[in-house]
Amino acid sequence: MAGTVLIVDDEKEIAELVELYLKNEHFDTRVAHTGEEAMRIVAEEDISLALLDVMLPDTDGFTLCRKIRENHLFPIIMLTARTADMDKINGLTLGADDYVTKPFNPLEVAARVKTQLRRYTRYNAAEPAAYDRDGLYVCPATHTCTLYGKEVALTPIEFNILWYLCERKGQVVSSEELFEAVWGEKYLDNNNTVMAHIARLREKLNEPPRKPKFVKTVWGVGYKLDA
Repeated sequence: MAGTVLIVDDEKEIAELVELYLKNEHFDTRVAHTGEEAMRIVAEEDISLALLDVMLPDTDGFTLCRKIRENHLFPIIMLTARTADMDKINGLTLGADDYVTKPFNPLEVAARVKTQLRRYTRYNAAEPAAYDRDGLYVCPATHTCTLYGKEVALTPIEFNILWYLCERKGQVVSSEELFEAVWGEKYLDNNNTVMAHIARLREKLNEPPRKPKFVKTVWGVGYKLDA
């Protein structure tokens, strides 16, 4: 499962520590201390996953995440010293797949890297069924989503959320169920991760915020797709 992980952090000691732990897990690593350097590496090399610090000398991790997402779908994990929910939601809405709050345990970072890469690479083994309704086509066998014949670029997490709803079309799925199924972790009452990803998914599907056509909200219960 090993691949190449890009570590973007202006604190060299932290970058070196994370790099050491990832190399112990047999990952190749690339290190950048600025956003400009990170974008150059992304353009020139085959990156499997990126770890982005929020605070950088020439830009911020949120802007860098958005730029990467313009052309790349590999997993992104934000490294942030900020604990405010809005900062976390901002990163997730811009296309990040996960976040780790500083100070962190390097073992936890390595574990999250492996988890994200497992999710990213497992779709080829998905069952060949597909969802096809009202112009939305979702196929797990090819990991593709099209809207009115035009491909929609989804991150692995976004695709996994959408397909989970497709498999349960016509049923209401709670935020708790979605989170525990997609992230494989225990859901907490104040967790806004699902909400942020649903908002990003709807944006990519050109959903009107007040009356979405595909990913519908059942207030106080959860989300659903029509059967």
